[in-house]
Amino acid sequence: MSDESRPESTDSAPKRRGKAARKHTVGRVILISAVVLALVTGLSTIYFVRHLNGNIESIDTSDLGDRPEEVYTGNGQPLDILVMGSDSRDCDGCGIDSEGGGGSDTSILVHLSADRSRAYAVSIPRDSIVDRPEDGCDSPAETDVMWNAAYSIGGPTCTLRQLEEMTGIHVEHFIVVDFASFGSMVDAVGGVDVCVPEDIVDKPHQIFVPKGNPSTLTGDEALDYVRARYVGDQLQQNDISRIRRQQEFIGALVRQVKSAGTLTRLDKVVKFLDAATKGLTTDSEFDSVTRLGKVAMQLQSIGLDKVHFVTLPTAYFTRDSEFWGKVYWTPEAEQIWKLINEDKELPARLLKGTSVSAAPPAGSESPSPSAGGSESPSQTPSETPSETPSETPSETPSETTSETPTPTTPTETTAPEDQIFGVCA
Repeated sequence: MSDESRPESTDSAPKRRGKAARKHTVGRVILISAVVLALVTGLSTIYFVRHLNGNIESIDTSDLGDRPEEVYTGNGQPLDILVMGSDSRDCDGCGIDSEGGGGSDTSILVHLSADRSRAYAVSIPRDSIVDRPEDGCDSPAETDVMWNAAYSIGGPTCTLRQLEEMTGIHVEHFIVVDFASFGSMVDAVGGVDVCVPEDIVDKPHQIFVPKGNPSTLTGDEALDYVRARYVGDQLQQNDISRIRRQQEFIGALVRQVKSAGTLTRLDKVVKFLDAATKGLTTDSEFDSVTRLGKVAMQLQSIGLDKVHFVTLPTAYFTRDSEFWGKVYWTPEAEQIWKLINEDKELPARLLKGTSVSAAPPAGSESPSPSAGGSESPSQTPSETPSETPSETPSETPSETTSETPTPTTPTETTAPEDQIFGVCA
């Protein structure tokens, strides 16, 4: 019996070896497939990163003359980035300000504190009268010129050096975002919700933004929203109203990008990154998505309630001035620059009436009353001139006033009782 059983045992042995061989084969296939998949995924990632890097243009900043020294000497390293919006005016609806050849209508200094616990984005009115340096501008220095003229003359490096000369702040990097790519970014995330208290109509430039609470804006509508110079029948001669709408919209865009509806959708993330880097120009030390990504990761640790968009406090030149209708920086503006340079927190007295938070607005079922119909004073700057003279000067020059202002009593553009048009309180 034992002799007969041995052949049977011998016959069964190959079967066991066959099963083991099939297991090894399956294991090898899985392993090879995993390696190939990882390789393909890795190559795809590398290709995509290279593609994004290829979208970014860079400008050398190694020879910009004598620049300010860092003032902060504590732990960590504060970071200052000048963000500019470039309008090529090659698209429908461009030419909002009757300017040709492109220019920068948006200048924002983004300051990240050394401990990365807070961030400020300070918007500089384009109508500010300042002194322009020679360094970085390829043009002789000039006094008493409009802020945004620097970009037209010498591009982003001229604007950067102008900011450094006017504030004493050493700006590490700059970013220029083309308005056309800005619209594509909005479309990439499926539109952005903004509260618009009344229709924004600019017939001369064929602009229409529908009211809504919220109103979901497409890329083209978003461009109209941040560009428009008219709200209702009022021409906004200054830039304060447009700055406020830009601040509101950027905050809403940030919230949309950070939302689960965007971050969990690979297609949206890819489209957004591709759109964000197209038309992007940076300094030569900031021209890769890896470096930009590191800064973005640092921003992740800062709560949206700790990100403040600040409009630089300014005042109008008086009627007897050659700069009537333009603005100059007030002592409060100088205090803001000093505190940022020292990496100190801005006190509430400097933020009141000049800033908005990136955090979602407090729950409100209805938008605030539209301009002209508000019965209670607002704590935000006025957007358009008042039709009735009052002790509070209007934001834009009026042809008739009850009393001619004097140089000792400037017209503040940040009067807390004035109402901003085009945004909800």
